[in-house]
Amino acid sequence: MARDAAEDRPAPKPRHAIGEPLDAVSVDELRERIAALHEEVARLEAEVARKQASRSAADAVFRR
Repeated sequence: MARDAAEDRPAPKPRHAIGEPLDAVSVDELRERIAALHEEVARLEAEVARKQASRSAADAVFRR
């Protein structure tokens, strides 16, 4: 089986790692990271809402 070239490349470094030292990070970079984290929180909350709606719909079908 042939390997994909993407498999040979290292994974990109995350823009932010929880708990990493922030001493050398500029204010602008901190603001960018905050914005990215807010976007991620919104994405996660939307997924939770989607899954809850799906679960509620399934529960309604089986409670009949």
